[in-house]
Amino acid sequence: MVTRLAGARTGRVTVGCLTLILLVVVFGYVGYAVGQVYWRYYQYQDAFNQQARFAAGSPDDTIIVRLRAQADSLGLPPDAQRIHVRRTSKGITIWSQYADSVFLPGLNRELDFTVHAEKSF
Repeated sequence: MVTRLAGARTGRVTVGCLTLILLVVVFGYVGYAVGQVYWRYYQYQDAFNQQARFAAGSPDDTIIVRLRAQADSLGLPPDAQRIHVRRTSKGITIWSQYADSVFLPGLNRELDFTVHAEKSF
């Protein structure tokens, strides 16, 4: 004889649990897509900071070549390779602007980024 405990479940999944799982998956997918774009931006910003930090011993052309190579290796849009360098007697400023795209089902969005680094000598 099989006895059943009062209030025991029979293995059915509630709608609330499925909804929660679906929301976690959707937020994870969107977060991953947007996160990749921002992660590339932060890596590119770090490269700009590094080049500005060691700019005293590097000519402008070398800095631009290194940053363009970084943009290429990160898979950034071509606009990211338009790099500007301004050197004064007091320091250096390096910057670039570009737009990167986030592709989601039913939604394509462009995000604008400005990468900027300064260093005083």
